[in-house]
Amino acid sequence: MTINQQRITEHAVTVDVGEAFYNPHTTTDREITIASLAAFDRTVDHIETYLDTFSATGIRGLRAAAELGLVVTLNDRDPDAVGTIKRNIVSNGLGHCCEVTNEDANVLLNKKRFDVVDIDPFGSPAPYLAAASRSARRMLAITATDTAPLCGAHLKSGIRKYAAVPMNNEYHAEIGVRVLMGAIARALAVVDRAMVPLLSYARRHYHRVYAGVSRGAASADRSIAQMGFIAHCPHCGFRIPVAGLAPIVPDVCRICGNRMQATGPLWLGALHNPAFCESVAQELRNRESGGDAIKLVEICKCELAVPTFYDQHRICHALKIPPITIDAVIDKLGSAGFSASRTHFSGTSFKTDADIREIAEILR
Repeated sequence: MTINQQRITEHAVTVDVGEAFYNPHTTTDREITIASLAAFDRTVDHIETYLDTFSATGIRGLRAAAELGLVVTLNDRDPDAVGTIKRNIVSNGLGHCCEVTNEDANVLLNKKRFDVVDIDPFGSPAPYLAAASRSARRMLAITATDTAPLCGAHLKSGIRKYAAVPMNNEYHAEIGVRVLMGAIARALAVVDRAMVPLLSYARRHYHRVYAGVSRGAASADRSIAQMGFIAHCPHCGFRIPVAGLAPIVPDVCRICGNRMQATGPLWLGALHNPAFCESVAQELRNRESGGDAIKLVEICKCELAVPTFYDQHRICHALKIPPITIDAVIDKLGSAGFSASRTHFSGTSFKTDADIREIAEILR
């Protein structure tokens, strides 16, 4: 049986894949979506309407309707996908709360308003951020799968799409998330709205941002104030955040004297709201979701709110010493008076407010 012939059951819904795209590797991400919607409705603001802008089989939107009772609009520009979605709505008995549209995403977003707008395209969400920022009343859920442009591997493409200079270094996954968040914050600010980070992560080739939408020019100004650059020394690994859209970025490393590189503008503020992450984790546990989803959100909840992370193996290799466990690294940093935590971006990495020289001295 080929994937196009499969009938997929995922939690509360069953879908025929038909000719529409279905990715079995993003089940964890859909679990987190449903839990995040439930947590937002329970702890932040009441939501009723949800737009699944690129529905494909409709599985994400159908789950939102079946499990949360939301009024869902499922959109896809592909007529074959629309036919599949309609059949799946009927087979799941969700015709009373689901509407299907066959429109260009930007046309639909500029015509209608929704409590939650979910943008999960194949590739970059950049062409849809302006319209999504106008359409979303309470929450945005944005996915990017163009990780090469976001993380600096395709530098010119990243500059074109996100109006930022990314950097392909050891913490490129976090750079990608922060560049994406910066693009969202700027798109919202144009219409006097602010991004309120709730949960943001990178997993496989998938960057995902959940953000509340706050209204008002003052809120937008406070959000933009959290934009800036990261200056990075490729020789010794020293890095420093520099706030502002036009700051003076240091060009000489204060530790080794080599030339620094700058990446940005990007989001320098928090990636997550710990209380919201705990609510999402509780929703996942209540729904008996997979362990991968719970583990990811739990690590995000406890992640130190500082830009960038350090790869322990890279540091130990430079120091010519054997690596130890991440928990042992965190304990050593804590004993030396620094804050430190694991990071979801990498199992061999950690976040800390210590700089590279202090880290090296402690690990020695």
